[in-house]
Amino acid sequence: MKKTVPVYLQNIDSLFELFNTSKKGLTDAEVKHRQQKEGYNELQEKKRMPPWLLFLNQFKDFMILVLAVAAVLSGIFGDVADTVIIFVIIILNAVVGFIQEYRAEKAMEALKKMSVTQTQVIRDGETSVIESKELVPGDIVQLEAGNVVPADIRLFEVNALRIDESSLTGESVAVDKINNELHEENISLGDQLNMAFKGTLVTNGTAEGLVIGTGMQTELGKIAGLLQAKEAVTPLQARMTTFGKNLSYIILGICVVLFLSGLLRGEDPFSILLLSVSLAVAAIPEALPALITVALSRGASRLARQHVLVRKLPAVETLGSVTFICSDKTGTLTQNKMHLTEKHEQPIETPEDGVSMLKLGILLNHEVKFEKTDKPIGEATELALTSHIIEDLGFRKYHSLFKKYKRVGAIPFDSDRKCMTTIHQYGDKFLVISKGASEAITDIISGTKDDALISRISEEWAARGIRVLAYAYRILDSLPPQINPENTEKDLIFAGLTGLVDPPREEAKAAIALCKSAGIKPVMITGDHPATAQAIAREIGILDEDELALTGVELEKLSDSKFKAQVEKIAVYARVSPDQKLRIVKALQAKGHFAAMTGDGVNDAPSLRAANIGIAMGINGTDVSKEAAHMILLDDNFATIVKAIKEGRRIFDNIRKFVKYIMTCNSAEILVIAVAPFLGLPNPLLPIHILWINLVTDGLPALALANEKAEANVMQRPPRAPGQSLFADGVGYHIVWMGILMALITLGAEYWATNQKLEHWQTMVFTVLSLSQLGHVIGIRTERSVFQQRGWFTNLPLIGSVLLTLILQLAVVYLPFMNRAFKTQPLTWQELGICALMAFGVFAAVEAEKLVKILFRKH
Repeated sequence: MKKTVPVYLQNIDSLFELFNTSKKGLTDAEVKHRQQKEGYNELQEKKRMPPWLLFLNQFKDFMILVLAVAAVLSGIFGDVADTVIIFVIIILNAVVGFIQEYRAEKAMEALKKMSVTQTQVIRDGETSVIESKELVPGDIVQLEAGNVVPADIRLFEVNALRIDESSLTGESVAVDKINNELHEENISLGDQLNMAFKGTLVTNGTAEGLVIGTGMQTELGKIAGLLQAKEAVTPLQARMTTFGKNLSYIILGICVVLFLSGLLRGEDPFSILLLSVSLAVAAIPEALPALITVALSRGASRLARQHVLVRKLPAVETLGSVTFICSDKTGTLTQNKMHLTEKHEQPIETPEDGVSMLKLGILLNHEVKFEKTDKPIGEATELALTSHIIEDLGFRKYHSLFKKYKRVGAIPFDSDRKCMTTIHQYGDKFLVISKGASEAITDIISGTKDDALISRISEEWAARGIRVLAYAYRILDSLPPQINPENTEKDLIFAGLTGLVDPPREEAKAAIALCKSAGIKPVMITGDHPATAQAIAREIGILDEDELALTGVELEKLSDSKFKAQVEKIAVYARVSPDQKLRIVKALQAKGHFAAMTGDGVNDAPSLRAANIGIAMGINGTDVSKEAAHMILLDDNFATIVKAIKEGRRIFDNIRKFVKYIMTCNSAEILVIAVAPFLGLPNPLLPIHILWINLVTDGLPALALANEKAEANVMQRPPRAPGQSLFADGVGYHIVWMGILMALITLGAEYWATNQKLEHWQTMVFTVLSLSQLGHVIGIRTERSVFQQRGWFTNLPLIGSVLLTLILQLAVVYLPFMNRAFKTQPLTWQELGICALMAFGVFAAVEAEKLVKILFRKH
């Protein structure tokens, strides 16, 4: 479809002809044909690294290259067996690293695929909701406030449409759009007022338009083709990378000292060099950032199975720091299954169709669309109202009246005005209908005679947890030149009230109680009437006797200092506007809190972005809110947020566990090799032993620790400080003292075995160190004693990895071909028993440490 004249200069009829379409949209057959020709409506990502190259990248590490050179030299000097074994271990190490990175990448790809945007499209004259990637040029798309524009679109019907194009043009002010062709050529994107561009955000109004470009043929696609986005590392990964580098310098220094001391003792230079390099490879925790990525991405995958889609990986590690959850009420704390239970109609003149003005208002003032007769699409409140009127009048009469009183204008709902207005053809006149909060409607009706009635009924219903919506109308002789709130929403006549109930979710009470036990304060934020909000908040346990409820009007009157002084005591905010949600977040953060904020509207985006954890609603959330959030709640359920926090705490705990495990083992290995010469003992381990421990004994159980179940008290302890180090809460002390103990036990085994003139003393040292590390990992898998009723088999991958490592270690000790490869000798059963007993000392020490901690906490 060659377009010689820019589409913004052409009238819509010529464009329909050019794209071979109409306002009824394309047929399914034509859509399939165009999809084959044009491809999907998605941006092409940069080419991912192929698996073979990902595997080769595992050999780029400097220490691995040094070890490979040493292995080659070993072969040249005649020790071919060492060369082969070292290369086998290097390859196995690369395979483990490759599997970690490949799985993490695949997990993140799967999560990205879950984050799909939806678009309302007209095809074959029917409105339906499809995935945005299914769009093709020639499709007719409907836009409304909250949508991210799914493709490049030429607008032909516009109703108060404003679009934030800052992501494309850099212009921060939203642009008012028109539907007529333009007449000036070569104008910038920002001046193409009859166009909507892919990736921009609809902030107000509604529109229909013709898709003229998809995927890489959009303006956003042209920019994307010039960019190569790089995935940012998480703060935790960055901290660990820095820590790893600093530790590497220390270890390399130790290796230099070890090498020089070996030369001074007259040892073979090549042997001592190979030992020093092997120690450096084993001791430097280069796998930690990769392990953290695996833990975070696996955690994100588990959260996805629990209906939480993580958009930004750092959110996983920071969930455990949440101290306040500021949650919307409707659909999150309640079932979002509204039904009309109360109705008050004013005794006013009934229209010619015999339908009261209140019923006519319910029938006409909404944005519900019908895919089919029995498949309405829309917001829960409007669906409840529409269902009620259809049940009352029947679908045929509903449909005929809806067509008779054709809509000719609308002022969409606004969180500041708290109402929505539609304008309809009414014979040769025009009917204005406004629907909104009772106090908002009170402000725009003529006179004050109905004010007391509206206030009394609203208060009575709201105190029972009923949501109140008021209706008012006005008949105009002619349309105003410009439809806006100032000239339309005034001097209206009160038509009546509707009362809707949205019952609390059954699981909300338990989730709120769990929050409070975890030191997290749940806060309800709603646009509902204060009495309604407080009634539901008390019912589900959010509002206690010593806590406060605040309205948006009251919040507006408070200075920042006064608000900050009482923000921690406020449990309910009612009639709050989205911009006030941002103020709530900032006040909590100023008091040192870590705030999670839910949101679903366009205007919620700033508060979601500013919150420590922004949570968008997956069902009712707008595309804008989803783009701004760190996480998307796929089931819009408050209890799911609490599950996510529990999972976040578990993930961080498990990261700390494998940091504790790897660093303890590494420090023990360093001490054993570095201290032995100064005690007059021979080199306790060969390079091949160190590499084996690094690959098998360290690697397999460390990976399995990521699957450890949450601690029993994970939701009974306070949130961790946001900047808390991985080495806090005694982890650093544990690494130091346990590393020393493990080294002393291993050196003790060497001292005893050499004094006893045992021929295979080195095999005993090797076995003691390996088994000690297995005892250590079993001990640290839980903060409580492993003998408490927790279940030994709650982490089968860990038990499996320990048993596999034990079998492999016994194979190294007892199988003849392994003896030759690893220079080991079979131990007697008594010697093996001594090794196991000494290793058990490490496990016993870990258990004793837990007991001391428990006694210390009690005192």
